[in-house]
Amino acid sequence: MSVDESQDSETGQVPVRHIGATAGELEGLAEQARALAEGRVTSTALVRRSLERIEATQATVNAFRRVRAEAAPAEAAEADRRLAAGERLPLLGVPVAVKDDTDVAGEPTAFGCAGEFPPKERDAEVVRRLRAAGAIIVGKTNACELGQWPFTEGPAFGNTCNPWNLAHTPGGSSGGSAAAVAAGLVPAALGTDGAGSVRIPAAWSHLVGIKPQRGRISTWPDPESFQGITGIGPLARTVEDAALLLDVASGNHDGDLHRPPAIAAREAAGRDPGRLRIALSWKAAFTFTPKPLHPDVRAAVTGVARTLARLGHFVEEAEPDYGLVGLAFVPRATAGVGEWADRVPDRSLLDRRTREAARMGRLLGGPVLRRARAAERRQQRRIGALFGPYDVLLTPTTATPPPRIGTLAKLSGWRTDQAMIAACPYAWPWNVLGWPGVSVPAGFSADGLPLGAQLLGPAHGEPQLISLAAQLQDDLRWHERRPAGHPAPHDAVRP
Repeated sequence: MSVDESQDSETGQVPVRHIGATAGELEGLAEQARALAEGRVTSTALVRRSLERIEATQATVNAFRRVRAEAAPAEAAEADRRLAAGERLPLLGVPVAVKDDTDVAGEPTAFGCAGEFPPKERDAEVVRRLRAAGAIIVGKTNACELGQWPFTEGPAFGNTCNPWNLAHTPGGSSGGSAAAVAAGLVPAALGTDGAGSVRIPAAWSHLVGIKPQRGRISTWPDPESFQGITGIGPLARTVEDAALLLDVASGNHDGDLHRPPAIAAREAAGRDPGRLRIALSWKAAFTFTPKPLHPDVRAAVTGVARTLARLGHFVEEAEPDYGLVGLAFVPRATAGVGEWADRVPDRSLLDRRTREAARMGRLLGGPVLRRARAAERRQQRRIGALFGPYDVLLTPTTATPPPRIGTLAKLSGWRTDQAMIAACPYAWPWNVLGWPGVSVPAGFSADGLPLGAQLLGPAHGEPQLISLAAQLQDDLRWHERRPAGHPAPHDAVRP
């Protein structure tokens, strides 16, 4: 396939490149870790390349809120000394990124907000675990204000753009992490998911995004995040890379409220899933608002279902009984916004929609919030009844392709909620349940925009979902397609 390497100045369309095995050399997380361990490349070279790519794309993609331009090279040099001395760790010397809601010592945690924030004294538990595995944190990626919306835009940092088409959003709220991986700035990154905020940008950026079981990755210094609906998860091009980052990041602090038993995600990525019973669902949970499904999304997810059937799985249409699960989501989500808003040094700089959500959280706190949380077990039993006859639930990740930049950012609070629910109605119920989900690339719209399909499972079901996602990747080879120019095939790494 011949492509034009330049971006269309009118549409922002970035042509697609098909990457061969040698052209994408050292672009993956596991691949970089192996090359470092074998002495084929240095951490200094990988981190330097990552920082150069970040700098080159900040004016266009704008993935990063904070870049550790001095600290990361110093840490890479130390990693090279440790590697030369024979030390081996899962990610020793590999550059990665984390989201702007995650504490990194010496850096502020603004979570998409405007204003001056003090630097944090300590790493979050998940960052401590990344460092213990040898990873180099090159920076903190952009997120919309307090993670509320499926776009990554705001006056504090500008617009984060989709590397596949710069006129469109990569999604949100982990849009900076998704854009950084899709553009080849880092091989993998962490995001957070409170209503699909890992899975939505994964779908709209042609990535694998894992929302793990609640508590799989520690949210400390918060015992839980957003009243238990938000968790941390990886974004990567391949299932192996996402699983490797999940394994490294997983684990708990003594103060965590949720402490699920350990899993071996990367091992699952190399295992045959067996023959599974898969329910294909098009129905979104009830929300009093219309949620039409875009025909390109239906066609793409139908294609994934046909692939699963061809691979030997039993696939049929079946719908979970969602009930009124949204009544449990809203008090928890808005209470979480209120808790985060209270940490902002200058609340007058917050978006009017954020202030409205925080007020709603205070109104719905107390007895309403307690009832919402108490309903979780009943909701798990009702929705989980699907996992008697079926092993996995397959749905669209989103109902639409990624919107254009600015489509949602300037709407009123109510109209933003309506537009957000219409575009992204499929992900958030699993945040209420606390159960795992994986978004995988499902192809492209007629306009060349990435689309995703969502594999959802019961409690502690990550290994099965990861095995199934890896089997799909082996067949569909989605990781061999990436946006042209991010990075160029000749962009080699010098030791």
